[in-house]
Formats: sequence, C-alpha cells, structure tokens
Amino acid sequence: MRGTRVRRIEEGIYETLGEGWYEARDNPVAVLRAEARARDDWVEHVLARAAGKRARVLEVGCGAGFLTNRLAAAGHVVTGLDRAPGSLEIARRHDRGGTATYVAGDALALPFGDRSFDVVAAMDFLEHVETPEKAIAEASRVLRPGGLLFFHTFNRNPLSWLIAIKAMRWFVANTPRDLHLYRLFIKPRELRAMLRRQGCRPCAMRGLRPVFLSPALLRLVCTGTVPETLRFRLSRSRLVGYLGYAVKLPAGLSGP
Repeated sequence: MRGTRVRRIEEGIYETLGEGWYEARDNPVAVLRAEARARDDWVEHVLARAAGKRARVLEVGCGAGFLTNRLAAAGHVVTGLDRAPGSLEIARRHDRGGTATYVAGDALALPFGDRSFDVVAAMDFLEHVETPEKAIAEASRVLRPGGLLFFHTFNRNPLSWLIAIKAMRWFVANTPRDLHLYRLFIKPRELRAMLRRQGCRPCAMRGLRPVFLSPALLRLVCTGTVPETLRFRLSRSRLVGYLGYAVKLPAGLSGP
C-alpha cells in the first residue's frame, strides 16, 4: 500500500521573483509588502524603545530584505539570512545605505556563535518550516540574555484557513497552491509554549489584518492585483495573523 504524499510549501516563487519583490502587483508578494509596512512599523517602534538606537539584529528568512534594510537605515547593525541566493541579491540591491550584511544559510543551523545578537526577527517564517521550535531554539541560542525575539506568523483555525489560504488563491493573481500549508500554522498558545521551552518569555502578541471596506481591498478582490494603497493594521484579534516578541531569559530561568 502506497503512503500518502506529504504536501510541502512551494518555495520556488521566492527565488524567481527578482525585482518583483518590490514591484509586482499581480503576485502575493504585493500583499506581503503591504503587511510588512505595518508590522515593520511596530517592530521598529518596539526596538527603539527597548534596545536603543544601535542594536545587533539578525533577521532569519529575510527574503528580499524589507525589514533588514529598514532597520539598517535606522542605524542598527543588521544581518539578513536566507537560503535563496536570488532573494539575497535583490535585498542587497535595495540596501540603499550599503550597511546591511546578507548571508546565505539555514535558519535551523545558524552560522553564528552563541549570544551574537541583541535582536532576532522571524517574520512570516515560522509557518514555512516543518520544525518551528528548532528555528526558535537556534534564534534563542544566538540571542544574548535580555535580547528580543520578534515573530509574525499565522494562527491555525478555520478563519485563518479561509483568509490566509483560500482567499489568497481566490483573489490574488498568481498565488501558488501551496504558498502556505494549514498544517504548519501555529496557534498562539503553541508558540508561547515553544518560546518558554527555549528560554524566552513571551511579552506581547498583537493581531495583524488588512483594512477592511477600503477601496484598495475592493480593487484587489475585483481585479486580482494588489494596489500599493492596500494597508494592514494592528488588531486585538489574533485569529488570523499575529506578531509579537519575547525576551531571552538568563540561563536557568523560565518564563511565566
């Protein structure tokens, strides 16, 4: 009897996007750009308040460098890591200050020493790996005690399946069938437990959603293309997408 084939994330889209990372509108990456504008605002605000003006930052799964380049422009010492060379080339091209460092590597086996960074960010990444806790363990390893671990991912429930998977395929042009897999979505309580087991204390979780009843969202639904005016905002509801951060605890301590 043949075994059931396990479906995998379609990662090839990210390697072939080229300048589409920053320019395409008939592609799900345009939704990612809109989402990044809102979530990266929040990350930069929290980082400025908690870590000061110059922190050592690592972004794992950095893609084309939306957050990495933004934090480098703000004066932080930033490294972006991704396993897709094509994405890293686009990220370097859009690093206008030329101060970010980009490294090809595996988030599950980071090529950095213990306690190398003040901040690690994993944005739209944990739901793309089969073993997210291993990625969290590596992020925690390279964080100094007191450092911050930022994240953005998707909840696992029927509403998130409808919006983040089905609606994307219905309404956004050129969305691959397996851009996301429902089985890899992570409930907030599950993520909190992973963070605690890896020596990090969860501090904040906020929802992130598009601005509903807007002309931009209506245009997206009607045309399949994503206007640059599409906006996301923070929300109290974490039923679909959510972001937050945790603090790395000193060795021997565990968070509540």
